[in-house]
Amino acid sequence: MADVVIRPGLVIPEGELSWRFSRSSGPGGQGVNTTDSRVELSWNLLASEVLSPALKERAVERLGGRLVGGALTITASEHRSQLRNREAAEARLTARVAEAIAPPPRSRRPTKPSRGSVERRIGEKKRRGQIKRGRRGEID
Repeated sequence: MADVVIRPGLVIPEGELSWRFSRSSGPGGQGVNTTDSRVELSWNLLASEVLSPALKERAVERLGGRLVGGALTITASEHRSQLRNREAAEARLTARVAEAIAPPPRSRRPTKPSRGSVERRIGEKKRRGQIKRGRRGEID
C-alpha cells in the first residue's frame, strides 16, 4: 500500500506502518480456511515523527486506552478479500487519528433566555393550570 493521508499536510509514511495478516473468522466460503484475509494495521504513535509534540500529546490523551506500547492497532476482517480489508483498516486508522488530533470543540457561551420566551413559558403554564382547574368537579 502507499502512504496514509490523514489530512492535507499530514501523511503517515508507509515505512511507519506495520501490516500483519492471518486467517479470518468472517465470510469467505471454502477459501476462509486457506486465505489470510484478516488484516492488522499497526502504527507506533509515540515513535512517529509525523505529529508535532502538541498533536502527539493530544492523540495520546484521547487514544490512551487503545494504545499498547505506544502503538495503535486496527483490525479488519469484515470482507472476503485481503485487499478490501487492507483498505478498510487504512480508512479506520485515518478516521481514528484524525478524530484524535482534532482541536477541542469551542466551549459553550452561557446565555440567558429572552424576556419574551420567559413570558411565553409562564403564560403557557398558567393556561395549562386553568385547563386543569376547569376539569375539577367543584363541590359547593
